[in-house]
Amino acid sequence: MRPPAPRPPADTSAEPVLVLGAGPVGQTAALLLARRGVPVRIVDSRPERDAIGSKAICQQRDVLDVWDWVGAGEVAAEGLTWDTARTFYRDSELFSVRLADPGASPLPPFVNISQSRTEEILDRRLAEAGVAVSWDHTVIGIEQDGTGVTVTCDTPTGPVRLHGTHALSCLGAHGGVVRRALGLGFEGTSFEDRFLICDIRADLGDWARERRFYFDPEWNPGRQVLIHPCPDSVFRIDWQVPADFDLEAEETSGRLDARIRRIIGEKPYEIVWHSVYRFHTRVVDRMRAGRILLVGDNAHLVAPFGARGLNSGVQDAENAAWKIAYVRAGWADEEFLETYHTERHAAALENAEITSATMRFLVPQDEAEHTTRVTVLEQALTDEAARARVDSGRLAEPFWYVDS
Repeated sequence: MRPPAPRPPADTSAEPVLVLGAGPVGQTAALLLARRGVPVRIVDSRPERDAIGSKAICQQRDVLDVWDWVGAGEVAAEGLTWDTARTFYRDSELFSVRLADPGASPLPPFVNISQSRTEEILDRRLAEAGVAVSWDHTVIGIEQDGTGVTVTCDTPTGPVRLHGTHALSCLGAHGGVVRRALGLGFEGTSFEDRFLICDIRADLGDWARERRFYFDPEWNPGRQVLIHPCPDSVFRIDWQVPADFDLEAEETSGRLDARIRRIIGEKPYEIVWHSVYRFHTRVVDRMRAGRILLVGDNAHLVAPFGARGLNSGVQDAENAAWKIAYVRAGWADEEFLETYHTERHAAALENAEITSATMRFLVPQDEAEHTTRVTVLEQALTDEAARARVDSGRLAEPFWYVDS
């Protein structure tokens, strides 16, 4: 159960909580703080919202519940929930799983919706809540003392210094400025293989309610392909590709069109967006340093199989926001914020462990892992028990705070 929202104290201070980064995690944190009567200021290095690409598409029920609570229920309403998960090995279907919703909530178990649309919905809620984003503010320094946190930003008109009682660093994977300022390590691993992501718009019939995962198809030998349906007849296709993959050359040579045609045949389609990524598994040493909390990808990176990135970031934001609200209301002292690190760092480590196991199955790092993968897939063709060992990503779920 979510803790009750404290009423703003009679002598509400103008000092805000500083939210660094206006991605969906920062947006969520700001909305949660504003919902509890806490003044908030958001800064972001970009000149404006860049609504490009699907990015994080699969949002879990507990995250939908958070967004519904801040008035962004359109995410769940507009999102698409697939009901069948098909898994293939080469040209054979290993198994098909029908996802039944037990009906314990009016919200679906998850939805697929582009991150760009989610951000648009959250931006509208921020405007309605009177929370503005200061664009073109690049964080270049951060420090703290007994009175609060000071953030230095580079802007088109010169450096500015902003002061707040606390700061939530939602700067994402590239927000190393905060980690370095706090002396925090960000250890982990990076995977050499890359992943090509294409959003295409096409009429694929029954595929609109199916997620399809292919191990070693003949049209991407030795690697994987994942296909997710999204609203408006858009399909997200992920190909695992070699480390030296060149997207521009793939397009100009016609090989990208050939890749898509091997999947959808001669049906007409349009490319909505495409990009190439490398995946990483990294967790920061600590997610709390005094009055500064690291949130989302600024604190942890995981491979996207299982949708544990944005989902865990929003759960970070919820955990951080109500605790800061309690501290500001005088219901707890500053040391109460240590529970944020205790709880969410454990969640980050669990997500890193789960996604690392998935990536070892998807992208074997040595001969032993490759042998295990092939053996499991071959056995799964005829042995139902072996199918439970096929790992294409365990779908995100909330973390249980058993040690809190």
